[in-house]
Amino acid sequence: MSPNSYSPDQSASDDHSHVHVAGGASGSAPDENVRDLIDIPAVEVITRSAVMLMSSAAEKLGLAEGADPDSIDLPEARSLIHALAGLVVAALGDLGMHRQPLQDGLRALQLAFREASAYPDEPGEGPGELFTGPVKA
Repeated sequence: MSPNSYSPDQSASDDHSHVHVAGGASGSAPDENVRDLIDIPAVEVITRSAVMLMSSAAEKLGLAEGADPDSIDLPEARSLIHALAGLVVAALGDLGMHRQPLQDGLRALQLAFREASAYPDEPGEGPGELFTGPVKA
């Protein structure tokens, strides 16, 4: 395995030259699910990162199925949405067919954040709006 590989079967105690990827066939040999980083297109790395940020922000907003309302964490959601907005806006020209779904997902999270807030931010002051501009319903 090269020092720049993705391996879903590697434990967290292994050296940090590998990155874990969700998925992969269970029960298969570790090397069967390894991808050299050089072989992974940038748009895939960007979209996987964006999806992870989106999923985490949705969890923090209590949007996941069966979510406990007591588990809502708006400061954490704000940070995640802000990071997502920066990533999406910075990569707009490289996203191709992934551009619109990522923008739509970001906007939905921004609106969900505003709705979940007891005291919504002023337009342009919400999470990620520094990058996207004001988000309106």
